[in-house]
Amino acid sequence: MGNIMVNGMMNEGLSLEIIYSFVIILASLMIYYGTKELYELSGHKGIKYFRQAFLYFALAYFFRSSIKFALRYFNVMAVFDIDPRSINSIIGQTTLFLYIYLSTMAIFYLLLSVKYKQWKNESVMFLQTLAVIVGIISVIYNNPLSHLVINLGLLVVVVGVVILSKSGKKNNLQIIYILLLLFWVLNVLDVMIPGFFRTFQLIIYLASSGIFMTMLYRVLRNTGGK
Repeated sequence: MGNIMVNGMMNEGLSLEIIYSFVIILASLMIYYGTKELYELSGHKGIKYFRQAFLYFALAYFFRSSIKFALRYFNVMAVFDIDPRSINSIIGQTTLFLYIYLSTMAIFYLLLSVKYKQWKNESVMFLQTLAVIVGIISVIYNNPLSHLVINLGLLVVVVGVVILSKSGKKNNLQIIYILLLLFWVLNVLDVMIPGFFRTFQLIIYLASSGIFMTMLYRVLRNTGGK
């Protein structure tokens, strides 16, 4: 009876994860393709980086759902421990790195979308390199404290840049960006420290989905639903 209940809870959790990832991926891709015509007509760099951010979000959440699947149906140690003799470990570490890299670059592209006038083209290469370093550190130093320090540090820096980059008439978008950054950190910690947010997981999923759907609504409204 106990095993049946545990399996049932795992299946429910996986179903929730699939639905959540599907919503985020779909919303991100709709934002990406929904702004394609606007970017092609304007050539606006801010729009270019904004689109890239949500393409990277879509890819990151695909790998996030892959990690969650592996955590539920395979040995957790094989996913998170570095062991060159284990093919499961290699696949797990690669998936984890890609998730951290892609999600970090998604946030960096949001930064570029508001700082493109001040930052040169070389900034993209620098941020790409920094995202790779963050991914490598997250894989090698796989402990809760390091993940907490890295993500909270990035959150403070990115939120600071966003706040300083927005004018008063854009306060609504500023708040959305900050909330998006906050829930990005919570989602990363949810993957890196399994069970850490178990009690609040549904709330985090609903809030994150709401943020992405709000961004989608704003894009569709500004582009006329095209």
